[in-house]
Amino acid sequence: MKDRKQIAFLASIFSTLALLVSIILPTSTYAAESNGNYSLTIMHMNDTHAHADLMPNMVTAIKEVRAADPNALLFNAGDVFSGTLYFNQFKGKADLALLNMMDIDAMIFGNHEFDLGSGENGHKSLSEFVSQANFPFLSANVDFSGDAYMTNIANNSYTESPEDGIVYNGMVKEVNGEKVGIFGLTTEDTANISSPVNVKFQNYIEKANEAVAAFESKGINKIIAVTHIGYDSNPEMGNDLQLAKYVDGIDVIVGGHSHTQLNEPVVITADEAGAAKDPTVIVQAYQYTQLLGELKVEFDENGVVVGQAGQLIDVASKAADPEAVAVLAPYKAEIDSLTNQETGAVAKKPLLNPRLTDSNVSVRANETELGNLVTDAMLAKAKEKNGNVVIAMQNGGGIRAAIDEGPITTGEVIAVLPFGNDPAFVQLTGEEIKQILEYSVRLAPAESGGFLHVSGMKFTYDSTKEEGSRVVSMQVKVNDQYEDIKADQTYLVTTNNFTAKGGDGYEVFAKAYQEGRVQDMGAIDWEQLRDYMVENLSGDVDPQIEGRIIDTLGKEQEPETPVEDDEDDNQDGDNGSETPIDDGEETPDDDNGTETPVTDDNNDNGDDNPATDDSKDDDSSDNGNAPSSDNNKNQNANPDKTTGDKVTSGNTAGNSLPNTATNNYTMLLVGGLLFVVGFGVLIYRRVRRA
Repeated sequence: MKDRKQIAFLASIFSTLALLVSIILPTSTYAAESNGNYSLTIMHMNDTHAHADLMPNMVTAIKEVRAADPNALLFNAGDVFSGTLYFNQFKGKADLALLNMMDIDAMIFGNHEFDLGSGENGHKSLSEFVSQANFPFLSANVDFSGDAYMTNIANNSYTESPEDGIVYNGMVKEVNGEKVGIFGLTTEDTANISSPVNVKFQNYIEKANEAVAAFESKGINKIIAVTHIGYDSNPEMGNDLQLAKYVDGIDVIVGGHSHTQLNEPVVITADEAGAAKDPTVIVQAYQYTQLLGELKVEFDENGVVVGQAGQLIDVASKAADPEAVAVLAPYKAEIDSLTNQETGAVAKKPLLNPRLTDSNVSVRANETELGNLVTDAMLAKAKEKNGNVVIAMQNGGGIRAAIDEGPITTGEVIAVLPFGNDPAFVQLTGEEIKQILEYSVRLAPAESGGFLHVSGMKFTYDSTKEEGSRVVSMQVKVNDQYEDIKADQTYLVTTNNFTAKGGDGYEVFAKAYQEGRVQDMGAIDWEQLRDYMVENLSGDVDPQIEGRIIDTLGKEQEPETPVEDDEDDNQDGDNGSETPIDDGEETPDDDNGTETPVTDDNNDNGDDNPATDDSKDDDSSDNGNAPSSDNNKNQNANPDKTTGDKVTSGNTAGNSLPNTATNNYTMLLVGGLLFVVGFGVLIYRRVRRA
């Protein structure tokens, strides 16, 4: 009888254990199931712009990522062309020699890949670049049929067998046993800001929808768009944020063109109407070979993104790959020689770049001869693109070195403007110009990297007054005369893309950029300066201080009347044709890329917040050396500040439990089971003794 009771009791204990296990285990296995999702690693770079010197370091960074994940993909989001002497001399061949060492899975076209079209009456150099690449190119919205050089290497298909040196709409890549669809997009604004000649650019939304449909018809539910349209570029021309909202089915957007530094991936979870949608992850890795992006993304069984994590790897911190150094060496030797080559321009005197540490004036606080030269070059060359431009502005922090008296070398020009910025057009009202000038002189007479040099205008201010109320007068030159800037009049201004996008904390410029009033002109700043000195000044470089920026220091000023400018002594190449543009007048070419309004391409004190003044810049002197990447970052896009969309950053997508929660739950489960077993054994012993 006792044995039967014991057996019955033991049976009840095991039944209880079985019931507990059946209740608890299904819940605890959620995390284990989430770990069974499909994971993909993506490396990415964009807007390298012929900055080949860091390519050997980039090779090392890529090898390190692949050592941890051999199946990691690598994409180049365009704009390899234009920016340094490497491109001027080798037309992309130096870059390609290094890119061919990286095992790139696919590259797309940036707007600058089409810069040589007019000079070559087609895209001969681009076709050679493509055909000699050991990777395929993707372009769903670029029509090469009208270009004699490119048409034979363009294949308008979504292929599962991509070949090197061929352009496809998209391709299918099998990674870790799963098929992934990948397609490319290029900004439609290329038609305005580059020289595509007979190459056509089609609507990016329509072509993206076609690409998604093509992949889904093949049963593919993991889709990547590699784009060169800009993270938040002019909405009239399109950008990644809009692409994510308007096109369903894209899981990852690997971007370029706006030179945006996304330190964390941005996740879009709402469509154009604000309704919930499957997540789309957006990444971009700044510019100039400085950073390599790495994204780890996790998909569920339906191809929906349920997790992601990303980082930007500092390329300069990596050792240069020895083999890549050897490949670059012959190109570098030739470039080093060209750097010392004379431009044909001659400085009649030393053009200083003073700072308050060694002078009573500063490029960051006062009008300087070099600042006038730079802005005169900007204005003259902008007028060649659009005759309505009347004002040029250049932040003092972006002028980095002096020019010695005598023949001016290419290296000296690049040292003055080492960032390779795209100049941009900006439509501003007179009231906005006043706000900008107020911000420019807010710290005067102290230094500020955001202090603006000007051409085509002049202004006075009183540094003894409160910030925001310092500007006394401001005039623009129209038909060889200066006249007051009117608050409600619209003016077309040129500046570098760093400033145009709100760098140095210029909220007015940032607002103009967000509203689509900033457009790139498809040029490079140092090349503008070089060409202006040689072509517009006939090589005779002798800028003067002209009273363009005057601090009244509390003294009353007589009201200025329009005065005739008897001679164009500011060397701005003015032909007297500038007139303010009417409100609402459409202006050409917009781009945000290499530019475009920018990026943060210009001086920075290492602080990633553009709104932070850089008057505390750690540059104590300008010695002509190109600044490090720490001094070349002013736009760290803050995903959390994006408005109007459901945007998240970091690793918040998906519902899987964190590892810590999973581990704690497992420990509680095991502890609970051990407790029940122990309790059962104790009761069993007591019953047996009884």
